[in-house]
Amino acid sequence: MDVTNLYMDNIGLPPSPSLLASQVADSSTFFLQLSGPWRERVSVALGGWERCRPDYKVARARYAYTVIEMVVNGRGKCSLDGTEHRLEPGVCFASSPRTACRIETDADRPLEKFFFALAGAGVTRALTQAGLLHGRARQVAAVGDLRVMAEEITREGRRHGPASTPICSRLTEVLLLKIGEAPARAASLGANIGSEAARGNFERCRALIDMNAGEWRGLEEIATAAQLEASSVCRLFRRFLGVSPHQYLRRRKMALAAAFLLEKGARVQDVAARVGMDDPFHFSRSFRLVHGVAPSALIAARR
Repeated sequence: MDVTNLYMDNIGLPPSPSLLASQVADSSTFFLQLSGPWRERVSVALGGWERCRPDYKVARARYAYTVIEMVVNGRGKCSLDGTEHRLEPGVCFASSPRTACRIETDADRPLEKFFFALAGAGVTRALTQAGLLHGRARQVAAVGDLRVMAEEITREGRRHGPASTPICSRLTEVLLLKIGEAPARAASLGANIGSEAARGNFERCRALIDMNAGEWRGLEEIATAAQLEASSVCRLFRRFLGVSPHQYLRRRKMALAAAFLLEKGARVQDVAARVGMDDPFHFSRSFRLVHGVAPSALIAARR
């Protein structure tokens, strides 16, 4: 959680250093309601996304909130009340205010993760449904949909609209329900989840898509850049993310598009071109399929 990239307009105070880890290379964070009374069953106090530095290491015996974290890239390890887990893409875990929690990144493959600090009367029940209580962690196979949801929570939290607090609350409850229902296995240091070579190829492909989502149009570009057969790229994404590379690329394009549409003066046809789609009508259909609303809805929301 990077203290240099915070939107604090709605509380008017600088962040407490005890809430934030400083060893991050990049982040997109938000603050909503840092103190009670909590009106929502599952209230989101703060959260966002962060890319850790190679020296990232957190050790805490207490914290102000319950925190859920979801790893989307990189590797590391964590200890929750003495139970150790291996961290890799798809691992979700939670720590309560009194959980002894240690998190450490692999210096060669720094962690990239989402985090949401929660409070409210419904948090314990929601974590129980997600299978994340009592020092547990879950390795979720299809993390693609969960990443999209985490991005949406972060985007809404940073928007600071009048309904951002209840919207983030509802979205987080859904995220926890989806974590609970997703096919999963225990995440531990001894787990052997896929070969190292296959996991490395997958992470390389995904990183390439993340970096080039605005320009790339399809599978062949991904495979060429990764120096793999197109069929191999498809198998990797199905195995480690539960979606096709085309679906992942489309979601990344639409995530970029949503951010562009919120910029002052942005037009649908211009944003479509910025994400490599020449046909604004095809762009609008894809946007609605991913986000559930037309691009014009985001334009209207920024006014």
